[in-house]
Amino acid sequence: MDGILPLWKEKGLTSHDCVFKLRKILRTKKVGHTGTLDPNVEGVLPICIGSATKVASYITDSGKEYIAEVLIGKATETEDADGAVVEEDLSNKVITREQILQAVESLTGSITQIPPMYSAVKVNGRKLYEYARKGIEVERPERIVHIHEIELLSEESQFQGVEPRFTIRVSCGKGTYIRTLAVQIGEHLGYPAHMSQLVRTASGTFTQNDCRTLDEVRKMQDEGILEMFLKPLESALNGIAEVKLDENEELLSKILNGQVLPLHPVFDSADEALFMLNNKALAVYAPHSEKKGLMKPVKMFPVNRREGEKDRGNN
Repeated sequence: MDGILPLWKEKGLTSHDCVFKLRKILRTKKVGHTGTLDPNVEGVLPICIGSATKVASYITDSGKEYIAEVLIGKATETEDADGAVVEEDLSNKVITREQILQAVESLTGSITQIPPMYSAVKVNGRKLYEYARKGIEVERPERIVHIHEIELLSEESQFQGVEPRFTIRVSCGKGTYIRTLAVQIGEHLGYPAHMSQLVRTASGTFTQNDCRTLDEVRKMQDEGILEMFLKPLESALNGIAEVKLDENEELLSKILNGQVLPLHPVFDSADEALFMLNNKALAVYAPHSEKKGLMKPVKMFPVNRREGEKDRGNN
């Protein structure tokens, strides 16, 4: 079985829990997820199966979309609802819609974030949450992330009370921490804040409508129809410049063998190129890092050579 399974991860499960359960359901070890979701977060978690594990990094590095609730007036050590409260403002607040719109606008585009202490970012070879669990504070590296869009979904003209809250939709690039974004929004409004709820509604080209739960996957597998539901690995490679090869083209056999080759003209306007035959991915190439004017494969995908030779008339 090969392909991408758009899974809807339910609350209470880790991403690794999902992989463990799917290995049992599918009876295969070659299963991998494409970006960790915390146990208290539900949402889109594309799962790569078989040869599709080769494209997992492309999904992990692709854009994401989230629906998040921001709670104003309380900050936590984890920046979400699971952590202990570290700062609290018990005043009665009146925050206008315009103030929130100004805050999210200032956080759109390329922004700087400092990863939370309770995160998997590594410092000196250890994950930050390992330091945090031992009460050790370490300097965290800043990172530049890209926020494509933040939309305020809540309709109120004013958000009032000791702990006003509102919902936003965030479209962002890789490496963005939505809980840190919630804290940053609070800072712009002048109050402590944290992310009180989160749902991931899209990962790369996969959306909530594409997904099935673990129970639904188990049922489809029992009925023998799951393989029909899987998405081809090519669906994870959208956005890469494509070069469609002819079956009788001399370049085809060289690409199939993963040879280092002269740069293709596609690299005049692209950083990577996906070489395809009959809408099937063969390889992703990139300019050679050491040899100017040449390109080399960065990903090779399995090809049924016997069928390929038959399709090409044994030429």
